[in-house]
Amino acid sequence: MTRPLAVGVAGLGTVGAGVLGLLRQNAEIVAARAGRRIAVTAVSSRDRTRDRGISLEGLRWYDDPAALANDPAIDVVVETIGGSEGPARALIQAALAAGKPVVTANKALLAIHGAELAELAAKSDVPLAFEAAVAGGIPAIKAIREGLAGNRITRVTGILNGTCNYILTQMRERGREFAEALSEAQKLGYAEADPTFDVDGIDAAHKLAILAALAFGRPVDFDAVHVEGIRQVSALDIRLAEELGYRIKLLGIATCSEGGVETRVHPCMVPAAHPVATVDGVFNAVVAEGDHVGRVVLVGRGAGAGPTASAVVSDLIDIARGRHTPVWGADSFSALPSVGMERHSGAYYLRLMVVDRPGVIADVTGALRDAGISLESMLQRGRAPGEAVPVVLTTHDARESAMREAIARIASLDAVLESPALIRIESP
Repeated sequence: MTRPLAVGVAGLGTVGAGVLGLLRQNAEIVAARAGRRIAVTAVSSRDRTRDRGISLEGLRWYDDPAALANDPAIDVVVETIGGSEGPARALIQAALAAGKPVVTANKALLAIHGAELAELAAKSDVPLAFEAAVAGGIPAIKAIREGLAGNRITRVTGILNGTCNYILTQMRERGREFAEALSEAQKLGYAEADPTFDVDGIDAAHKLAILAALAFGRPVDFDAVHVEGIRQVSALDIRLAEELGYRIKLLGIATCSEGGVETRVHPCMVPAAHPVATVDGVFNAVVAEGDHVGRVVLVGRGAGAGPTASAVVSDLIDIARGRHTPVWGADSFSALPSVGMERHSGAYYLRLMVVDRPGVIADVTGALRDAGISLESMLQRGRAPGEAVPVVLTTHDARESAMREAIARIASLDAVLESPALIRIESP
């Protein structure tokens, strides 16, 4: 009988404990699909006394995660510690240097140090697998790196952060402001006590950097991603978007053209009829466009013990079967440059709070005209002479740099009472 694949798991939080639970609960199914049993034989975590809801009896325990890499009885190391530096990075470096395959759910580490780790994996000729790093249980990595391998991919778009999607959904469905919806997400465990990585778009940017590297065959480049979060999105903007036939989503968007690769994360106005617009709550979505396959849409749970553990175990099954794909899906990279956000061109939603008096709209449209920006529509809700009223403008395609120039001029008008709200209009 084939010897079981012996796994060492570092990090016994939600994901790590979920991996142990899945491997035990679905042991027969996993063994049938892997061609051999997969068993966790050693673990590492900071707290030995914490109740994780799963028995750790009989498992070897290491206080130092990197020690897993030096255990000769371990075949594969699973890293679920998290963080782009420290123990997680040290463990993966040590495991790859020791010639052990690694499975990780660590998107931050891959987004920032992915090129270095890929080089280590190639030098040792062992897999570095990371299906769980992007979109939880959605097989987005396999779809792009393997399922669409015969296509020239031109665009990848996604709802890549369930926390933000939940908050925006609550704001739309219940009319709540951002702070109130965030507080509820924290109470339900959908948002961390410090939600910065999620609500400021950093988590989604890590994932987008990984998807762009896979899709376009270029080195992972987190620093090139333009990042904006959802803190400035208001309940008013969400209501007005609905009136205009849109829903607001935080999207990660990567496009590839002859001019280079553009990667950006920011709130978007998505047509309400588009499949991505209906992806609500904590769900994620990934949309890829290939020259032969067309558009592929994947939707599912993007986080949590079960979905993320499912992705980790899918990588373990590949390793058990001896399936080994280059980390970034290719043995050589394209030299396409990164395209800065200032060169982006698209349509915009602009919401102003202005004093209702004659000549204000002429001043606003004059600033847009002078920047070479043409309007598609204008919406004004209510009349209140001398009081503040919202005015919404949508534009035809315009260059980002021109829009920024126009906004700076509009914001300086004495009739404009607060910073203009700017949201890009996209059709993923």
